[in-house]
Amino acid sequence: MQAAPLYEDVADAPSGGQAFFVKAEDGTRIRFALWQGGARGLALVFPGRSECVEKYGRLAGRLQERGFAVLVIDWRGQGLSDRLNNSTSVGHVDDFSDYQQDIKAVLSHPDVAAIKGPRVLFAHSMGGCIGLRALLTRQDIAAAVFSAPMWGLHLPLANALLAPLLASFGVALGIGKKSVFGQPKGFYLTRAAFKGNNLTHDPEYWDYMRNQILLYPALALGPPSYIWLKSAFSEFKYFETQAMPDIPSLSFVGSDEAIVSAEAIRRLIARFPSGTHKEINAARHEIWMETPDKQQQCWSAIDAFLSTSLPEPSG
Repeated sequence: MQAAPLYEDVADAPSGGQAFFVKAEDGTRIRFALWQGGARGLALVFPGRSECVEKYGRLAGRLQERGFAVLVIDWRGQGLSDRLNNSTSVGHVDDFSDYQQDIKAVLSHPDVAAIKGPRVLFAHSMGGCIGLRALLTRQDIAAAVFSAPMWGLHLPLANALLAPLLASFGVALGIGKKSVFGQPKGFYLTRAAFKGNNLTHDPEYWDYMRNQILLYPALALGPPSYIWLKSAFSEFKYFETQAMPDIPSLSFVGSDEAIVSAEAIRRLIARFPSGTHKEINAARHEIWMETPDKQQQCWSAIDAFLSTSLPEPSG
């Protein structure tokens, strides 16, 4: 257990947050941040691909306002956790199941284990993929909220057919840790313009996300590797064969979604015994970082969901 940096100057997070490094079973060093307090339980924030703890500082504040202690994790290969290829230029993981080691290591930290109350998952994009695997293998998460979960990718039909083949071909050629052919180099937030971006309609949130990696380039991450892509497709196939977890679950997707598959989200959440789905009109991928009117729709639905899904806090 070791203290870790937390860049509060760009996180816009509640005061009192602490960050730590822990070691996963395979020795990979994982960073997480923790905001303690609250009587409602622990909110587990699972970020998406290329993201970092600091990006969820404002979300931590919203969750604290709702009575939760808050934990945000840096997945292996991103943020300040160990980079598996010693680089910010390519997003890589050896296998998606390895992310479950990260969860186990973080939840075993004494300060985390001591927090009383239910564990509630708040997962975005790739975090929704990792989170669903966790729900299928763990029994300690009481409810789940998914923002544009990555249960499939938004691809034209031709690309949807070719992408799994391309991923397998790259791995077979021995270039599995390199970025997938045709992906733009660099970091999306610093090379793309706000106009026409696929993340948010809100310019202030765009600058919030962008400034974090401009000021701290070590937090940034480039395009995914062939192995990452192959493993992601394996997860999607696995989910299609599984009975969905029987816990209260709520999913969101925006009508302007262009990164993950809205169809896959609708299909899988419909298979949850206690699943609810909400579509946010004209929202892009970052529903928690959209314009205030779209965020309000989302948080109104979350508040209603939490009020019926969790026991009243004791005391």
